[in-house]
Amino acid sequence: MPSIPHDLAAFLVEAKRRTYAGLDDDATVATPLLAGSKQLEHRAAPYAYRDIYFGMGFFVGQETVSRDERVIWSMSYSGGVRGDIADRDTFLSIYQFLRQALLAVPAEEPYRGPRRFEQDGMVYRNEAEGALDRFHGVETIAGQDGTSFYQLRYGGGMLR
Repeated sequence: MPSIPHDLAAFLVEAKRRTYAGLDDDATVATPLLAGSKQLEHRAAPYAYRDIYFGMGFFVGQETVSRDERVIWSMSYSGGVRGDIADRDTFLSIYQFLRQALLAVPAEEPYRGPRRFEQDGMVYRNEAEGALDRFHGVETIAGQDGTSFYQLRYGGGMLR
């Protein structure tokens, strides 16, 4: 089992807050490595974080953390809003709420957001299993009445 650097979780929390959660697509680099993707980056020596994803209503992506130019941790994810949600304002409000939940990413489980986050009539839930070296989970957003709006599955860990 690969050892987990003592400062990796804190770096992940900082990186996530300074990319999509905090800045949305304003953190996107001008020329992504993969054509048609969104690419967000954060650096704080000796680490570099990169999040590359495709799509919006339904999206697929991968986050990586490099240390001294070698990728040591990665997480892949896919999900999005329910297929029948076509109203742009609804769409944007769900993703705005998601970013608020993701800003509350906990250092104990720095994968997505907290176990539960509630605001403006929406409820975010994150069910995670494992530890930073190997984990997976599902995050959902629903209304107060339980109506599901969004789901994402993720998994990852330390590379070896």
